[in-house]
Amino acid sequence: MAPTSGPATPRRPTAPEAAPAAGARRLLAGALRHSTGRTVAVCLFSTGSAAAAVALPAVLGHTLDLALEHAAGLPRAIALCALLLAAEVLLDTLVAWTGGVTTARSTAWLRRRGVDHLLALAPHRAADRFSPGDLVTRLTGNAAEAGSAPMTAATGLAAVLTPVGGLLALALTDLWLAAVFIAGVPLLARLLRVFARGSSDSVSRYQRVQADIAGRLVETLGGARTVAAAGTADRERARVLAPLPELGTQGRHMWSVYGRAVVSSGILVPLLTTAVLAVGGVRLAHGGLSVGELLAASRYAVLAAGLGGVIGQLNSLLRSRAAARRMADLLGVAPMHHGSRPLPADGPGRLELRAVTVVRGGAGVLRDIDLVVPGGATMAVVGRSGAGKSLLGAVAGRLADPDAGQVLLDGVPLTEVDPAELRREVGYAFERPALLGDTVGASVAFGPYRPPAGEIEAAARAAGADTFVRLLPEGWDAPLRDAPLSGGERQRLGLARAFAHAGRLLVLDDATSSLDSVTELHVGRALVHDVRPGTRLLIAHRVSSAARADLVAWMEDGRIRAVGPHDRLWEDAAYRAVFAHSGDDAAATT
Repeated sequence: MAPTSGPATPRRPTAPEAAPAAGARRLLAGALRHSTGRTVAVCLFSTGSAAAAVALPAVLGHTLDLALEHAAGLPRAIALCALLLAAEVLLDTLVAWTGGVTTARSTAWLRRRGVDHLLALAPHRAADRFSPGDLVTRLTGNAAEAGSAPMTAATGLAAVLTPVGGLLALALTDLWLAAVFIAGVPLLARLLRVFARGSSDSVSRYQRVQADIAGRLVETLGGARTVAAAGTADRERARVLAPLPELGTQGRHMWSVYGRAVVSSGILVPLLTTAVLAVGGVRLAHGGLSVGELLAASRYAVLAAGLGGVIGQLNSLLRSRAAARRMADLLGVAPMHHGSRPLPADGPGRLELRAVTVVRGGAGVLRDIDLVVPGGATMAVVGRSGAGKSLLGAVAGRLADPDAGQVLLDGVPLTEVDPAELRREVGYAFERPALLGDTVGASVAFGPYRPPAGEIEAAARAAGADTFVRLLPEGWDAPLRDAPLSGGERQRLGLARAFAHAGRLLVLDDATSSLDSVTELHVGRALVHDVRPGTRLLIAHRVSSAARADLVAWMEDGRIRAVGPHDRLWEDAAYRAVFAHSGDDAAATT
């Protein structure tokens, strides 16, 4: 339970805590700037509605007095009451409509910014910091809560103006009644302070636990077949829901703080209103107030007590701030910075790594790598599992940056190359390709540009994918989500996509591991004869792939142990041991 008494000594935030807080403030300010016009409109509409609400009790009271006295001017006073009521209803409607649009647009802006930043990161940077479920939570729920901040801030002004205006109008109506109400204001102020202090940390922890559950759920859904095959559904359910008690604790604490505040205000506000009415009745009996003034005073007491309603606005702002901190945490991850230099137009694709070192988790995964792949050559990169082969392939095409050293393509450092040209000139195929697009054909065309249909089909033939695509009911137009693709077929579509967009450098990261030997041989020959000529870097586990390469880079413990033709390296027993379990050692002599 959060303490509700005694002043808490403020704790100065540490540097790691202060950075997300500052980022959250900048992010919310950016969302506000993005919706400035609409936010100002909401503020004006809500302020107008507040003004009408404050003016209405006085006009109602005056109208009542005119009616009781049968005085002239009653029809005009009734018309003014009707006008104020209509204005309040209309302005509230405009607040709801404009506020909804503002929140939707602010949320869309935050989500676009988050997605754009996520895609600008090196792939490993996001994966190292956030689970998929956590990212989804930040870009959906957290963005929506942060996106409501401009609307809440705009209406918050009216939420304060209404009770303040009501209190001032109450003082103008009768100073004694205002004095009675003001006596209870310190209790309302304390209520707001305790609520803000007790709610902020709980909201942040609640959102973190939500993201943890989402991350576990995404992991389990991704491995649903494995879970079913292992018969561990109950165990996985328990693992996914393990943080649920903590979520419940934080949720109960959050709503307990909010509930205590609401209940306290629910008790305090009627007491203040009753006290004002009691004193007003005494004043009426002694001729200090008219009936209409007492009616107005009672309405103003209710409006002034609306200061307790600011708790709801404050709660929304606290949730927005906590959500913005989570968004700012994502946006605070440094993106990859690019240059604008073009690659030489006639470059052969010469790849050079100079003293490249990559650190992961405090340990060197690649250590002082010096490697040159001649333009137009095919180099296989081999080594035991964990030697750093895939990471070297990622660094070679700038899917990751080295922590030290430099990577050059045709003499130009990759960090200085224009990103659009880099992606046109460096292609990738992976062991488990992600197929994107609505149709099978669109998945092959997916890339920095859309190749003509003829090139897509030629690339599919080179990858051995056209045979099974033709058997699909709708061929290339078959919906990708409905196509029954095996692992090998998905891999061939990934290869076809890479072949269709082949530039001067093509990196194949174990991209033929699911192919049978005959299909792999066909792909290897097509890579030489049917795909745009260029430099090839093959992350290989099969000895047959190494045997067909011009050169082999043999990696061990994050270093290059040797570089040379496969047949020369094959004389070393330690090199042969790398392929001891590949199952196709006979290919070494072919």
